[in-house]
Amino acid sequence: MKITVAGEKKEVADGLTVSGLIELENVETPQYVTVSVNEEFVDSGAFESTVLKEGDEIEFLYFMGGGR
Repeated sequence: MKITVAGEKKEVADGLTVSGLIELENVETPQYVTVSVNEEFVDSGAFESTVLKEGDEIEFLYFMGGGR
């Protein structure tokens, strides 16, 4: 199936979960990543059970601390 990951179209296996995509994409520090699918945030507890569908648009977001 075809999905879009961070603006890049990709061909992936049917039945791929958010968790599987994180692994496939070699996401650094996956424990700190926030994922949105079709502009809706996915709770980290649901990564294993959220199955991606044809045409989904996925973004990985990282929140960084810092400043004064």
